[in-house]
Amino acid sequence: MPSTAIIGAGIGGIATAVRLAVAGHRVVVFEAQESFGGKMHQLELPGGYRFDGGPSLFTLPHLVDELFRLAGRRPADYFRYQRLDPITEYFFADGTRVTAWADEKKFAREVEEKLNVPAADVLAFLARSGRAYDATAGTFLQKSLHKAGTYLSPEVLKALAALPQLGLTSTMHQRHEAAFSDPRLVQLFDRFATYNGSDPYQAPATLSMIPHLEHGIGAFYPEGGIYAIAQSLVRLAEELGVEFRYNEPVREITTENGRVTGLRTDQDTYPFGQVVSNMDVVPTYRHLLPTQPAPERTLSQPRSSSALIFYWGIARRFSELGVHNIFFSEDYKREFEAIFQEQTVSSDPTVYVNITSGHTPTDAPEGHENWFVMVNVPHDQGQDWPALVAQTRAAVIRRVNRALGTDIGPLIWAEHVWDPPGIAARTSSFGGALYGSSSNNALAAFLRHPNFSRRLKGLYFCGGSVHPGGGIPLCLLSARIVSDLISN
Repeated sequence: MPSTAIIGAGIGGIATAVRLAVAGHRVVVFEAQESFGGKMHQLELPGGYRFDGGPSLFTLPHLVDELFRLAGRRPADYFRYQRLDPITEYFFADGTRVTAWADEKKFAREVEEKLNVPAADVLAFLARSGRAYDATAGTFLQKSLHKAGTYLSPEVLKALAALPQLGLTSTMHQRHEAAFSDPRLVQLFDRFATYNGSDPYQAPATLSMIPHLEHGIGAFYPEGGIYAIAQSLVRLAEELGVEFRYNEPVREITTENGRVTGLRTDQDTYPFGQVVSNMDVVPTYRHLLPTQPAPERTLSQPRSSSALIFYWGIARRFSELGVHNIFFSEDYKREFEAIFQEQTVSSDPTVYVNITSGHTPTDAPEGHENWFVMVNVPHDQGQDWPALVAQTRAAVIRRVNRALGTDIGPLIWAEHVWDPPGIAARTSSFGGALYGSSSNNALAAFLRHPNFSRRLKGLYFCGGSVHPGGGIPLCLLSARIVSDLISN
């Protein structure tokens, strides 16, 4: 029986463990924290408020379902979810409010009514987004871009035929500005760049296919919240014989004669035929492989954005808010300049509020709500985070107060803050960058670290810092790619 070690019990590591266990491997997962989940953890605050700690949006649920089916299980026996309708409530700085309905035609009519953009323009844009996704996902998301065999598959011909339509030479913002007459709708679609920690004013128009995930396929809510994804998959992994060793950080990946031989922790040195790192690729090389040459060009790629998150127990319910809510800033370009050029936080940031207590009532006391409040910020480079946290907290309250017509400050009965240094400390994400490198140029997909080592046999990589990228669906796809590479 082949033996494989996985470093990190984030969603990519858990999914890889399941796939390899199904393939007959003995799998041991080493996790530095006290429990599983990585960014997909949960926390509770005094007063009865529960929060999903990290990811809050769930798309492509079939990628979770397929893990249960691979193991011969019925997905619904472990994990259930429902499609969200509406998906998101948008609050613009001028007071306009737009509801993103799950039905594309209903959403297009909403846009026409509220923003005076023809519904036909919205539907044409979403159809184009869907075509681009269908033409390219099979190559650019589901296979290794660093293996020659990938480019001999039929999907590549499909992707190559779509290249002229992908917008590799223009930016997301330019594409959206050309498609829509109203700057508010441009801002709405520009915000999808943040799904992989990028800047719509720099990121290629290729990323304009991202809205298809929500508007063409759907956004979903798992019963029990996002953390239930990790819970259900860990349960499955344990049933398949995977061993999880918590509170046991890996100190070194051991090597000999150009291949990995196992790993070392404070407890022992363990022999393994394969090692899969679910850690960020930068600390993997810097801390676990200090004597090995590192791919410096890859590791020096510009980092993605990070997040500043306020977890607030709110002593009131707001009927106008849904699961996902966006309060837009007045000057979006200025906001991204602050993040990516000045490495600071705009004085008027866009605010994302996720509220799960409407779907999971036990997440907050009766009459209260659990607000996961997030602002996009730069990754940690030694900024004065206590000052930025205080400044941003005040700006968030001002922005939300203006939109809701009330003072939410006195309603905050419980609070916890997670900033980029805290994200880096808990998850080993370099600088707290949520998605590894940014996607602010047309070649970003090819410049991400591959899912395997070119120098060390038996060393593989999964998770948000390597191909195909960050976020729940892409981390699950990285697990599929890694398991295929190991099995083949």
